[in-house]
Amino acid sequence: MPGENLSRDEARERAALLSVDGYDVSLDVRSAVGDPAVGDRADRAGDGPRTFRSVTTVRFRCNEPGASSFADLIAPSVTSVSLNGRDLDPGEVFDGVRILLEDLAAENELVVDAQCAYSRTGEGLHRFVDPEDGEVYLYTQYEPADARRVFVNFEQPDLKAPFRFEVRAPEEWVVWSNGAGEPADGVWRFTETKPISTYITCVVAGPYHYVTDSYTRDLGDGTTLEIPLGAMCRKGLAPYFEADDVFLITKQGLDFFHDHFDYPYPFGKYDQAFVPEYNLGAMENPGLVTFREELVFRGKVTRVAYEGRANVILHEMAHMWFGDLVTMEWWDDLWLKESFADFMGTFANVGATRFTDAWITFANRRKAWAYRADQLPSTHPVTADIRDLQDAKLNFDGITYAKGASVLKQLVAYVGQDAFMEGARRYFKRHAYGNTRLGDLLSVLGETSGRDMGAWAGSWLQTAGVNSLTPQVLLDAQGRVDELAVLQEAAESHPELRPHRVAIGLYRLEEGRLVRYARAEADVDGPRTVVPELVGEAAPELVLVNDDDLTYCKIRFDETSLDTLREHLGAMTDPLARALCWSALWNLTRDALLPARDFVDLVLRFAGRESDIGVLQMLHAWADSALVHYVTPEARPDVGALLSEGAERELRRAEPGSEHQLAWARFYAQKAADPAAFELLQGLLDGTSGVDGLDVDQELRWVFLEPLVAHGFADEKALSAELARDDTASGKRHQVRCLAARPSAAVKAQAWAQLVESDALSNALVEATIAGFDQPSQRELLAPYTEKYFASIERIWAERSIQIAMNTVKGLFPSLQDSPGTLEATDAWLAAHESAAPALRRLVLEARDDLARALRAQHR
Repeated sequence: MPGENLSRDEARERAALLSVDGYDVSLDVRSAVGDPAVGDRADRAGDGPRTFRSVTTVRFRCNEPGASSFADLIAPSVTSVSLNGRDLDPGEVFDGVRILLEDLAAENELVVDAQCAYSRTGEGLHRFVDPEDGEVYLYTQYEPADARRVFVNFEQPDLKAPFRFEVRAPEEWVVWSNGAGEPADGVWRFTETKPISTYITCVVAGPYHYVTDSYTRDLGDGTTLEIPLGAMCRKGLAPYFEADDVFLITKQGLDFFHDHFDYPYPFGKYDQAFVPEYNLGAMENPGLVTFREELVFRGKVTRVAYEGRANVILHEMAHMWFGDLVTMEWWDDLWLKESFADFMGTFANVGATRFTDAWITFANRRKAWAYRADQLPSTHPVTADIRDLQDAKLNFDGITYAKGASVLKQLVAYVGQDAFMEGARRYFKRHAYGNTRLGDLLSVLGETSGRDMGAWAGSWLQTAGVNSLTPQVLLDAQGRVDELAVLQEAAESHPELRPHRVAIGLYRLEEGRLVRYARAEADVDGPRTVVPELVGEAAPELVLVNDDDLTYCKIRFDETSLDTLREHLGAMTDPLARALCWSALWNLTRDALLPARDFVDLVLRFAGRESDIGVLQMLHAWADSALVHYVTPEARPDVGALLSEGAERELRRAEPGSEHQLAWARFYAQKAADPAAFELLQGLLDGTSGVDGLDVDQELRWVFLEPLVAHGFADEKALSAELARDDTASGKRHQVRCLAARPSAAVKAQAWAQLVESDALSNALVEATIAGFDQPSQRELLAPYTEKYFASIERIWAERSIQIAMNTVKGLFPSLQDSPGTLEATDAWLAAHESAAPALRRLVLEARDDLARALRAQHR
């Protein structure tokens, strides 16, 4: 819709003209439970009310009286608009996304009474009906710019203001917002917030299960900081809700950040809401953080899941200071809040919680996301060029999060941890409740470190691409190191060579173990750097050029090191070093430098000896990707059978009841490839077979059932019976995914129609249907949808919300039709649609790159 995609230039012009003094927002959500006296019940899906009433008063100043501007509002209808006491005709000033404001005074008051729409896509005010008990739950999600779907505002991060919310809700409900609130006469009124950006305001309402606690800290100046804590989820998830663990991590995090930031938590209370059908991992709304409810674990999970939840809690907590207290002016610099929080989440996990090995997960899992994103044609500098809101939405990617965090880790090594933290402290105190640019942060880091931050930023923040570091070892006549150098390379498309602070580790076999016997740190710069500290050392059997994971790079190996890993990877004793080697081997596979069958062979030989559960689960994911995308079509049946056999072997070898056993059970279900495997899965479901110590809980039942359905060993009747066992919101999502996974042309046609021809599915069911539709074992069934995909995506992009459009365009790309013909069809669409929305073209270009990479790997 014209005007919905706010540009950076428009935002800058408006920020130069206006400043906002405050908002009073009154919402009436009684219609959410079907009260016919309020709201509009003309819902297109026929299953609930469509709208709620939103009345907003905005007080703002204009430094050029007589000028014109606009306010943002996406709503089905506007009842009235008043500007400085003048009634304006909504039909003349409101176009569906903006309200025109003409002849502004020096001081202004805008009052808008609107009917805003409940969301079924996770954008704006999302309404969810729990199929288990019929209860209705509401929550808001705004990043980057969906507060305008709930109340009129100036939707850009640099027009901060205090907010006062009041909410009329059903009598039996509780309502939460950023500030503390109490009900009176049927209305919940909340304390005024500090000046914050629109996208981090929040309302949560419904019959949530709510648990409380408190945090107390002596500030050392004779005062005590007391923070009320709360945690909530749907009533149906209450039996699984581990609030004590959530509060434990929360308190540990608050201690950690107070110790390091020396700035008291600024937003009063600290509620955390785990909400249904959430599009993101979480959102840093001050005083009311929202999380996807999948972080409430219904079944047994591994330590990785708990570590991940702790990381997300700490990530969002870091935002309270970096992103909420101090906010960048526009989204081209707002990358920094995610990079900072991603780094601080792991830093705090290691420093404050039981997850002291979290840097291993970071090196193996988060960086893999970054390496992939940084090699796509859409790669961008960490400080990206964000022209508009669509760019902002797409740039919450592996570069913004994981590469940015990796770069900050490198920065800490560059300036020193003490200087980095002192810079953060000065930054918070200097810019509290204000807006900044990148230069403001670099300035304080320059002050505290004495380093040239401009040169560092130029290399690491303002250029794209990932470098490769390869060791080069020359030996003398006695077999000792005569010279060790590090070679640095860059892709032709992004030729920047960067300064790297690295540790180089030398390893050899000692009594059957691969151990480090020498280490040196060095500043690698340019195409070739000699490391004199290692001259004279005994000849290494393995050289690890980014030991301890200090920098962001792709690790390469010399031939001796690669041969050592082929034979002795499982003998490497240090778990971080081992994780780095696995990551490097996977990058070699993705780059078509190591045959995919060789990588699968390494997994089959050594994954069973992997002690770190996070690394093991990542190896399972990589082995699956290797089989599905990088192994040649002719070899897939044999390689798939080997993976299935290997998974069953390790499942039976694993310690009964262990998390390793659980991980292998899930992988075995994913790779089941013959009637015997399906018979065992069926036996585990119906109790006629067993694996000692394996508890087949409800979540694991769905994991076992999906491959049975996808391969025709279970039908819709079995799915109905399973839903009867698990008639919950989670069970419904599993059932929808499995229904779309059935190996039938009619099933695929129905799923396609639900996704492409209709918009009746909620965001969560769109995600589940796509996951079921796209089955690697059903390539022939899916072949007819390549042409249909390219015929549909422009319409999908134009008609759907950006989140649903992104999910559909990415999820339905015919990646399983991995042939030159599909690549040609993709290129033909790109050539014929040069004027398509840049964000849409980016998604197709990224999918095309993945497909081309798969074909290169198959050729290798």
